[in-house]
Amino acid sequence: MSELTGTELRGRGVLIIVENLPVPFDRRVWQEATTLARAGATVSVICPTGKGHDARYEFQRGVHIYRHPLPPEASSPLGYLREYGAAIFWQTLLAWKIFFRHGFDVIHGCNPPDLVFLVAWPFRLLGKRYIFDHHDINPELYLAKFERRDVFWRLMILLEWITFRSARVVISTNDSYRQIAMTRGGKAAADVFVVRSGPDLSRLQLLPPNPALKRGRRYLVGYVGVMGEQEGIDLLLESARYIVHERRRDDVTFCLVGGGPSLSALRQMALDMQLGDHVIFTGRAPDDVLFEVLSTSDVCVNPDRVNPMNDLSTMNKVLEYMAFGKAQVQFDVREGRNSAGEASLYAACNDPVDFADKILELLAEPERCEEMGRIGRARIHDTLAWQHQIEPLIAAYRRALA
Repeated sequence: MSELTGTELRGRGVLIIVENLPVPFDRRVWQEATTLARAGATVSVICPTGKGHDARYEFQRGVHIYRHPLPPEASSPLGYLREYGAAIFWQTLLAWKIFFRHGFDVIHGCNPPDLVFLVAWPFRLLGKRYIFDHHDINPELYLAKFERRDVFWRLMILLEWITFRSARVVISTNDSYRQIAMTRGGKAAADVFVVRSGPDLSRLQLLPPNPALKRGRRYLVGYVGVMGEQEGIDLLLESARYIVHERRRDDVTFCLVGGGPSLSALRQMALDMQLGDHVIFTGRAPDDVLFEVLSTSDVCVNPDRVNPMNDLSTMNKVLEYMAFGKAQVQFDVREGRNSAGEASLYAACNDPVDFADKILELLAEPERCEEMGRIGRARIHDTLAWQHQIEPLIAAYRRALA
């Protein structure tokens, strides 16, 4: 694992811009920001406000955090225009403020959306470098949501291409994204660096199991993640309904940790399925609750649908389950298999019954679960943890600043 000396980026300034989540709630961005600060850089972050992160300015762990308001999360073309327009306005205003107050050599733009290049362009004229941190593949996300290649899909392709062409260096979250940067984005292999969203093992804390989470039942199935349309929680609830009502298993509780735009609808769906207290929704929860649920779970699940976006994307929850030594079930998506390998079982494409059967298969074999958990934990420790991502992150900056 890489050790920082504090001199790697001494005298350099970095501005990170992220639109979809506040910092430090966005784990990947926070790990990048604090790592760059420990490498000696002066680091500033522009991000939106959010629940529990309302202060417009904070200084934490060597990082200047500037937050701005945003309209409510968009659900229509007009709403997206309003949200993204407000984001660009605030990002531009704060970027100039930070430029004169702290200075920077690099703008590190994170998507979605693929619009941060608009903020970076004026500063490129001043000799500042732009690094694109590729978090989401927006054309594939549009296909997953709307299943059509229309004018808006073509606009997504164009904005993605401009973003790639504007960047001196691209940071990809996995090898699938790296291939997109080189093919669709036309980037040279030497300018694309894979920096995975690996968990920081120094932050994760294995806690004693809390039997109360099981609601008096024998088993707990855990989920940690966003409650949104693309996360397949509806399929997970179908699996829970099948286990509880068709397989007549009264010994399994499901605990779902996380917030998101679909949380209220999913709670109502669970009620409509008459799942009662077999399914617990915690909403957005602090780390101690998340750690307690993962520590107590017998099996963890990733119900992301098989679609072009999920097939090529690495999900943080898969890595967190592995870090806690938990066997898991997911649908057979390419990057999910690349991450978990033998630490997971893989259900048939978007089939909630097969997903449920795989959960029950693991619950019936605790020794097998323990072995899969050991495999996953070792893979995180040996290759995927954040400590292994420090070297390629610093290498990307050295390339951008060369």
